Parts: sequence; structure tokens; C-alpha cells
Amino acid sequence: MNRTGFVYFMSNTYNNVLYVGVTNNLVRRVAEHKAKINKGFTYKYNCDKLVYFEAYDLVIDAIAREKQIKNWKREWKNELVNKKNPKWNDLSESIGVNEECIQSIKEHYKETAGQARSDVRTDCDSELDLESLKKIPSKEKLNKNE
Repeated sequence: MNRTGFVYFMSNTYNNVLYVGVTNNLVRRVAEHKAKINKGFTYKYNCDKLVYFEAYDLVIDAIAREKQIKNWKREWKNELVNKKNPKWNDLSESIGVNEECIQSIKEHYKETAGQARSDVRTDCDSELDLESLKKIPSKEKLNKNE
């Protein structure tokens, strides 16, 4: 089964701001953050660095996990990142987000202002590299951290 839901963390350059989000297309959504498409929290606090993500077979599971994590203390969220990404590197390129993808997102939004995100078709629509997903812990391992 393809992964259809993702929980992800975006941070800023100094790692002192953390955004927790959920999406059905991680590559596209991270490219949107990097392109600063939406003028919300991540735009305001310059969170354009993907530092953590989890993949789920069902979007409903990803949504439930996002709600759970949003209720956590910041320290617990930091521990999740530290286990998988101790240097807090930007993982964007490892999932396929590159400059071409970001530019494609920017161009698309210029041409289709106001169009729903689910309708976006850009160079970011490639499948997420399955090798990246193999590094994601199972739900059972993640639930031990609760």
C-alpha cells in the first residue's frame, strides 16, 4: 500500500521554532513551505527546513498522530527529531524537494491564484522515494514514545 499521509516538522535556521503539520503529499507541501506560498505560521517564523517526518498508509492515522504530537511538550518533539535527525539537517532534498520543484510551485501559484492545494499538479508530484520511507520507525516504535 502506498503511503498516503504524512506528519512532518518544519523548523527555522536556528531550530528554535517548530511547526507540526499533516499532508497527503509531503514533497509538494514542503516545497510550498520553501516557496512561502501561504502567509501563515511558517512564513511568519521562516520555518522552511524539514527536520522530521512520519509516513502512514491512511491519512486518518496521520491526522490522529498530528493531533497527538501537537499536545506534546516541546521537549518530547525535540526528542523525536534528535532520534532520527540529531543534527537537525534539512531533509527536503532526501525526499525530492529541489530548486526546480520549488520554482514549479511558485509558477503554479502565480498562474492559479486561489486554487485548492489538492488540485496542484507540478514538478513536485513524483512519488516519494521508498528508501526514505524505510528509515521511518514503525507505528509500534513511535507509540512507545507516548
